[in-house]
Amino acid sequence: MNADLAWVKSSYSSADGGNCVEWAPSVALATGTVPVRDSKAVGSHLAVSSAAWQVFVNGVGREG
Repeated sequence: MNADLAWVKSSYSSADGGNCVEWAPSVALATGTVPVRDSKAVGSHLAVSSAAWQVFVNGVGREG
């Protein structure tokens, strides 16, 4: 399933290939579960609820 997902890199990820977070928005919209992965570890991912993802995104936005 991992290879079939359309992954999107976070706009907060570093440009030099350092800390890169990716998520699959099409799955999130279809299922309410958000796949999240480290772009350097593409073989696996976490799946979190949409509500948990929103709390995370809101928290990161306040830190920026």
